[in-house]
Amino acid sequence: MKLRLPVSHAAQAPARGRGATLLELLLVVFIIALASAGVSLSLPDSRAVQLEREADRLAALLDAARAASRASGMPVIWRPTEQGFAFDGLPPKTLPETWLAPDLTQVSAEPVVLGPEPIMQAQWVRLSAASGSEAPLRTVTLASDGLRPFVVMNGSAP
Repeated sequence: MKLRLPVSHAAQAPARGRGATLLELLLVVFIIALASAGVSLSLPDSRAVQLEREADRLAALLDAARAASRASGMPVIWRPTEQGFAFDGLPPKTLPETWLAPDLTQVSAEPVVLGPEPIMQAQWVRLSAASGSEAPLRTVTLASDGLRPFVVMNGSAP
């Protein structure tokens, strides 16, 4: 009489269901590619973000210079320079005088008079990001009606 040992069902079953098929792997790769493409399209352009940051920074600097002009009673004039910009009428190094973004160009060449009177004439400054020999990528305008602080607007001057 021969003894037979019980054999498990796993040993008898064929080797199916132990991995992913090629079709399943291709489907996963396709879903990952589709998701990464969607994420890359939703990211903002870095030059546009830099331009908006520079415009917000310049608006804050213009308002700070306007407040310093009113406090001292001396006129302050903002003007563009080769290296960036200058605040005439303030002591040197009181406010920053360079752009943070190296490819930023200031379009309007008009100096901006910042006081000391509480109400000044309406003024604006247009900034754009340089993009080599192509047209500027984006333009933003900082404007004040003479009473309120400078605000950043997209597009051209008012």
